[in-house]
Amino acid sequence: MKVAITLGDKHYNVNTDFGHSLAIALDFQQSDNQPNHFGATPAMAKPMQVSGFMGDTEQGGSCNVNELSFNPHCNGTHTETIRHICDAENALALSISALELPPLMPCPLISITPINASDTHDDYTPNFDVNDRVISRAQLEQLLTPYHDQQLQCLAVRTLPNSDDKCQANYNEANQPAFFSRDAVLYLKERGVEHLILDLPSLDRLNDDGLLTCHHLFWQVMEGAHQPSPNSLINKTITEMAYIDNTITDGFYFLNLQTPAFINDAAPSRPMLYQAELLDC
Repeated sequence: MKVAITLGDKHYNVNTDFGHSLAIALDFQQSDNQPNHFGATPAMAKPMQVSGFMGDTEQGGSCNVNELSFNPHCNGTHTETIRHICDAENALALSISALELPPLMPCPLISITPINASDTHDDYTPNFDVNDRVISRAQLEQLLTPYHDQQLQCLAVRTLPNSDDKCQANYNEANQPAFFSRDAVLYLKERGVEHLILDLPSLDRLNDDGLLTCHHLFWQVMEGAHQPSPNSLINKTITEMAYIDNTITDGFYFLNLQTPAFINDAAPSRPMLYQAELLDC
């Protein structure tokens, strides 16, 4: 199906029959085939057993019914809301089920090689460590200058080098991922980015003293606080642990962000990118 979209004074065709999934397929049976962050327990599946019922056809059951156990933040591609850093009982701390997500949103895809923290004038809280690798404001400015703000409702970021090893990566002290500087996140706010798609396990550093500085900046929540304010950006999302195959070229797309109706701060998700065909009008 082709969808016609008008964005400002530009007109696009989007063919929704041909999309690119940015989600890592989660293998509940083989933990070695899963990505993992922060030492979390692997995702698992076991057949339901109750009152003589066996939910496994290989064990004589009439059908397969698995009970799943997983941590959405640490076991694969997931989307999180402001509730990730805010008290759940606060009405402004939206859950995944309360999000208002348009079916198609403008979304550039860019590729960035993280740099050594010592090579930028950006800062971070807590202070950078000597081995930190970061995405800086200057890098984002260079890559996003060709796009106007209306095109930046969403942004997908692929880090380089890129390989499908990310689909089974174990992020820990021995394999610390890159993260965003404060200045980089503030730039994204200035440009109006509402939905951020990352192939990193977190916007923040693996061990950041529990501050989640960049998360607070992104949602405009006071640093150190767990209560959103009337000025907080409550409908924004961060999607982490995506995988963006090298066959998907950098450029301008439209994003369909698929999430289940979980009353929770995060849920597994399936970001889909669709090529934007600019029309001559």
